[in-house]
Amino acid sequence: MLSTQYGQNLLAETNAFEMLIDKEEDLAGLPKELKAAAAAEAKAKGHDGKWLFTLQNPSVMPFLQYADNRELRKKIWDAYQLRGNNDNEGDTKEILVKIANLRQQKAKLLGYSSHAAYVLEESMAENPANVNALLNKIWTPALAKAKAEAADIQKEIDAAKDTFNVAPYDWRYYQEKIRQKRFALNEEEIKPYFSLTDVREGAFATANKLWGISFVALNNVPVYHPEVEVYEVRDKDGSHLGLLYADFFPRASKRSGAWMTSYRSQSRENGKRVAPVISIVCNFTKPVGDNPALLTFDEASTLFHEFGHALHGLFSNVKYKSLAGTSVPRDFVELPSQIMENWAGDPEVLKTYAKHYQTKEAIPDALIEKMQKAGTFDQGFATVEYIAASLLDMNYHSATSPITAKANDFEKAAMNKIGLIDAIIPRYRSTYFQHIFSGGYSAGYYSYIWSEVLDSDAFAAFKEKGLFDQNTAASFRSNILERGGTGNPAEMYRKFRGADPDPIHLMKKRGLN
Repeated sequence: MLSTQYGQNLLAETNAFEMLIDKEEDLAGLPKELKAAAAAEAKAKGHDGKWLFTLQNPSVMPFLQYADNRELRKKIWDAYQLRGNNDNEGDTKEILVKIANLRQQKAKLLGYSSHAAYVLEESMAENPANVNALLNKIWTPALAKAKAEAADIQKEIDAAKDTFNVAPYDWRYYQEKIRQKRFALNEEEIKPYFSLTDVREGAFATANKLWGISFVALNNVPVYHPEVEVYEVRDKDGSHLGLLYADFFPRASKRSGAWMTSYRSQSRENGKRVAPVISIVCNFTKPVGDNPALLTFDEASTLFHEFGHALHGLFSNVKYKSLAGTSVPRDFVELPSQIMENWAGDPEVLKTYAKHYQTKEAIPDALIEKMQKAGTFDQGFATVEYIAASLLDMNYHSATSPITAKANDFEKAAMNKIGLIDAIIPRYRSTYFQHIFSGGYSAGYYSYIWSEVLDSDAFAAFKEKGLFDQNTAASFRSNILERGGTGNPAEMYRKFRGADPDPIHLMKKRGLN
């Protein structure tokens, strides 16, 4: 009940904030597509001729990245990072401490020292010590890189004769300026090549090349919202694998983020395969006027990511639905999703699906080269904010006695302990850390980077033998995607790769080596 209440409070807090702008000069720096989306949002709420920004990711994050007006950046940033922390009816501080303490009580009743010890026993990591060892190994070089990035930003601020120190609401804005200077790369130059339709078809085509499966659009099945798309997924031999639902745009009733879910998990009854019904859900900016929905490259990667989860569910071939598809340890479940992101950004694959929405020309080699050079840019920040959140999660759930501190004090102590710099906050603060307090990732948020060690190593197998090597793809399907939770994940991985994963591939990918 408390987890449900936490989620409802957070949704209410996210929906409650609206920043209405009526002076066009306050939009300086914003791309025209973002301004058009904000104007459409304002008009829909009865504010014709104005611009409305919200705490939905497609609105708040680009605003922080491009808006010249520092006061407005601070205003929307404060609203974003204080969700659940406003001492009102939507507050989550007391709820989350109660949740953590109840989980601890449950673990003790079951004979474990902490909730983390209980959760991790059947994971690949096995125990909190192994999780902390990996996170701390990456934290040190990541923090060093983040401090260097902060120094670069401060140079930009000083060069403009400004007198403030870099704050969290400055980071994305100045990093975008540095990105453009250093790599001559502007996200607005990239987005025309990533229409939602082309990215979706690119994901489908990648799966077709790897495993021969196909996707047939259906319009004769029930949907819960008019925007939802449905596809029949057919195997290489034409047989029915399952159904795939896709729900891509934000709504007031819909939580933020992106995820995959199973309406019906795969199973076997009377010797016959019961096909799964799978859904992927995202929150991409809606089309405006005659233009299609255009994605950032990060959003394109998100679509490939959730599609990877969907493949895990669709390929499942086990007897019991409780072991089907993504019913695997948290630190293994992100392998099938994150490996797909590697194809999303590979130059050979980009040329096949990244087409300019107006000219239909493939993304030019020069732009791909700039994207690759910028690939490890800002990875200090990205890695630090993520690991900070992962360690915050472990702090809450590794506690062996009841937490008596207030949530804000507990979080501050945890971040001081690891030396997090003032210019960066955890990717999720305690009061809106939905993954761990109402999303099933308690003592498991670390799993994204644990899985990234796996996906970087697994993709290296494809790079060694060929991006679409059929034997490697078949082995990945039979040893990973089809087996769900029916085996020990470490052994399943070794059967595919022939060895344990090597973290060096992750460090190289993030530019931390």
